Amino acid sequence: MAGFRNAPSAEANIADLKAHAKNIRRHVLRMSRRIGQGYVAQGLAIADALAAIYFHELRYDPTNLDWPERDRFVLSTGHYSIALWATFAEAGMIPVAELETYGRDESRLEMSTLDTTPGVEVIGGSLGHGLGQAVGMALGQRLRGSDARIFVEFSDGELQEGSTWEAMMSGGSFRLDNLVALIDCNGIQADGKIVVDIEPVAEKCRSFGWDTAEIDGNSMEAILAALHAARQRNGRPKAIVLRTLPGRGVPTLEQREKAHFVRVDPGEWDQFDHELESGHG
Repeated sequence: MAGFRNAPSAEANIADLKAHAKNIRRHVLRMSRRIGQGYVAQGLAIADALAAIYFHELRYDPTNLDWPERDRFVLSTGHYSIALWATFAEAGMIPVAELETYGRDESRLEMSTLDTTPGVEVIGGSLGHGLGQAVGMALGQRLRGSDARIFVEFSDGELQEGSTWEAMMSGGSFRLDNLVALIDCNGIQADGKIVVDIEPVAEKCRSFGWDTAEIDGNSMEAILAALHAARQRNGRPKAIVLRTLPGRGVPTLEQREKAHFVRVDPGEWDQFDHELESGHG
């Protein structure tokens, strides 16, 4: 197809993917610096997974985002939009300069995703619904005879929602092997640690009929290995449990106790940039 630029590849350039992840982190810091606060810690944490998805695994055309045969990426955790916009800019789907509008009135780059923004598949603001929508998409693609895959990110906080487990059961029952779930387990929610005991996440996913890997979600090598294994069409949906570190790449933020929505003092931004550029992320 003319203009097609990304597809799953047999070989991965680890250095290039890590460079994309670092650029995504740079974009995240710049976006949040302008408004002085935000979901910066989650954006830094999920950067490695998004780099692997958009620059190695996802089949899509950044110049034709409505291509019917594209793979779909569903961001259930809508406030991770800061990382999604950074990834879109890095992939050439939106101008880098547009990142300066993040969170402003009438900007396309909302602090929680809306499907009016090109490249966004679903509205992700209300947590606990992304996996259910992804199950419907995967079933729909199978019914229409398409080999497109559906990737869905959701958080460990969303595992406290019954709708997520209903969708998990449905995905296994329908044997949706065109569905890949990326479960970001960072251990936090709005006011601190996860309240409900959701562990062991990987074992629970397996019990619902999902092929499941549990990995370091900030290791590019581990992410790529898990994504490669998830290509298998064996009648079972795939789950990748990502153990991520909020604030990854910026040690000051990695150590911050409450990192869900970070308010940053003006004098801290230069330190954050220095830490990132010093090779931490």
